[in-house]
Amino acid sequence: MRFRLLTLIAAPTFVAMVGIRPFAAAQQPASETSSPHHRYRFVDLGTFGGPDSYVNAAFALGSTHQISERGVVVGAAATSTPAPPNTAICGGPDGLVPNIFHAFEWRDGETIDLGALPGIECSEATAINKKGEIVGRSGNGVMDPLAGVEELRAVVWEDGKITELGTLGGNHSIADDINDHGQIVGSTVNAIPDPFSLLYALAGFTNGTQTRAFLWEKGQMHDLGTLGGPDAEGFNINRRGQIFGISYINSTPDPVTGLPPLHPFVWTKETGMRDLGSLGGALGFVNCECGGFNNQGQAVGMSNLAGDTVADPFFWDGENLIDLFTTSVGGKPLSPNALNDAGEIAGGGVFPNRPFDAFLWKNGVAADLGTVDGDGCSWARAMNNRGQVVGQSFVCDGSVVHSFLWEDGSIVDLNALIPISANMQLIDPVSINDRGEIAGLAVPPGCTDDTACGHAFVLIPCDTHHSDEGDCGEDSGHAIPTGMPSRSLLATPRGENVGAVGLTSREIAARMQARYDRRTLHALLGR
Repeated sequence: MRFRLLTLIAAPTFVAMVGIRPFAAAQQPASETSSPHHRYRFVDLGTFGGPDSYVNAAFALGSTHQISERGVVVGAAATSTPAPPNTAICGGPDGLVPNIFHAFEWRDGETIDLGALPGIECSEATAINKKGEIVGRSGNGVMDPLAGVEELRAVVWEDGKITELGTLGGNHSIADDINDHGQIVGSTVNAIPDPFSLLYALAGFTNGTQTRAFLWEKGQMHDLGTLGGPDAEGFNINRRGQIFGISYINSTPDPVTGLPPLHPFVWTKETGMRDLGSLGGALGFVNCECGGFNNQGQAVGMSNLAGDTVADPFFWDGENLIDLFTTSVGGKPLSPNALNDAGEIAGGGVFPNRPFDAFLWKNGVAADLGTVDGDGCSWARAMNNRGQVVGQSFVCDGSVVHSFLWEDGSIVDLNALIPISANMQLIDPVSINDRGEIAGLAVPPGCTDDTACGHAFVLIPCDTHHSDEGDCGEDSGHAIPTGMPSRSLLATPRGENVGAVGLTSREIAARMQARYDRRTLHALLGR
């Protein structure tokens, strides 16, 4: 059931254009051009004795708040302690590391172990607010008899102290996001049996209980209800207290998807859940590598079209659900991965003679951000309110080669902007704040799998706001490895026009999305 849902959302959705053209001077390494970009101080956030650490990306049931406006970063890092069997969310982002992981907070040059609930438990931090309050999840040492895995609990860390948020009577809860008022949003389960439970079914379990979106406020967990079906999940909360998520609209399984119809919603205290509708199909999805929510109450995600064989990206402008693929000028967005407060959208899409490039969308126009270092494809992963965009530039078969920064009309390989002494390859920039500080994942020499031996990093700009930072006088532009190993990614059956690597644009996007969908599944109940 989980693969049917993810396949319908991520896989059969993309239209290709033939050929790959050069992207002019923007593809030259920064060290070979007159670059308008700042250099960066590179900080390896390290581990707690194990081989791996990571910053939890927004699509893995997290938020866009992995780095705060004050430059504090949260995530998880491996300890040297082996993980007991069936321990929840252990093993790193893809479950490949047999170690206990603990949530971390990086501030003032120190990576701090936030610990977990009592016992030999794993934890991870997913979001931080301006006050330094951190949310995430932790195992609790109790086995769930319905799934045979350890129970998860939503938690909040305040001043280094962990507090469990509980459930609505069921066996699991997950905290995804927190705003500057200390309001927390997430998903939990109650005790009512439900064969279509979102939390259980998406993790691959056939038995389960109803999943509900919750708001935690003033020490209390509040059930946000549903759009008429048995289940809902909450993912993001903005400064105004608005919540973005998904909900079944009834209990009748769709004959094509096998699930009840699923729609995105925006919730407010005044109006409750507002159904954002769909683009004609039965499934809409927002917490994948294709979603975002801003402080204006605008949102992006994916929705199936009529017949549920193809999905298009949507933009909710506060009043209308807009199909970005069919209405955009200049290019056709396929994966809307980030949204800022100006209503600008960044992600990956198809352009004339370009199969899959990063885009920046504003007021109906999608601009091609290009690639770096001669790569054939790219996509944006995150952006800030200053219009800076970070993402990945790669060979179109899915081999990730570079992390990029795009600003002021110019794209550059981030590896060319960090000190030679870093001795790391930046693989995946997943968050950027309004001060231009970037958090993500890098790999050291000899590491061939970023999910097994990658390290979380933060980049601090060498600019007027960070003039006291070390390493800013050192030459940047270290030698960049020739490429990362090809990933084993899910293939897709659909094909139209093909690009130079024999893949359609929709297949390229689906391959990239499929890699990160695995992390979402692991984040649910550790599968």
